[in-house]
Amino acid sequence: MAGYFAVFLIGLLGGTHCVGMCGGIVSALSVRMPGEARREWPIQLAYNGGRIASYTAIGALMGSVGSLGLLLNDWLPVQMALYVGANLMMVALGLYLTGFTRSLTWLERIGHRVWARIQPHTRRYVPARTPAQALPLGMLWGFLPCGMVYSMLATALVSGSAARGAGLMLAFGLGTLPNLLLAGMLLVRLREFVRKRAVRLVSGCVVLGFGVFGLANAATLGGRLWQGVVCHV
Repeated sequence: MAGYFAVFLIGLLGGTHCVGMCGGIVSALSVRMPGEARREWPIQLAYNGGRIASYTAIGALMGSVGSLGLLLNDWLPVQMALYVGANLMMVALGLYLTGFTRSLTWLERIGHRVWARIQPHTRRYVPARTPAQALPLGMLWGFLPCGMVYSMLATALVSGSAARGAGLMLAFGLGTLPNLLLAGMLLVRLREFVRKRAVRLVSGCVVLGFGVFGLANAATLGGRLWQGVVCHV
């Protein structure tokens, strides 16, 4: 369970990035038309539920794909390379969150090719005035190119199974939830807070620490990699 909590914490600390990426859409979901009843919370929860559902589904897919290699003990070099790569992505994410580097922008640019095909489908649900509209909107928005999400998916790839990959991305998504719920209600104030240099620096350094810890323990894992890194993070 410690591994899942660590991923939850990364999602929580990475909220500084989430507010910048998704803050606009979640704040738009809180805008009411004249005479419209207050329905912000159901709509916000439906939107974020859809977003987290997409993360979980993609995590299951990545975990399933990764398990094909992790279950083959003769593929230890490949397993180790995937593990080291996942932790290097974590280090890059930490530096990305601190603002010291834009090291993950290249990955987001690749994701934009997929997003360009998905984004047109979001228009049918905007403006989202009901939870029934917000849910599919959130599911589609879960594919928005995001370096932080991609870093977590790299970890899901070496999680050991579809169930662990899904659980890992579910924990990550739940970690991002508080920041985005607050962004929907207090967007201006929250943006001012997360833009503070000290907040970004602390968040990035903690995430960076997870990546460095994983790399430092790479040599001690050996054949245990087949169990999945979530067991050891």
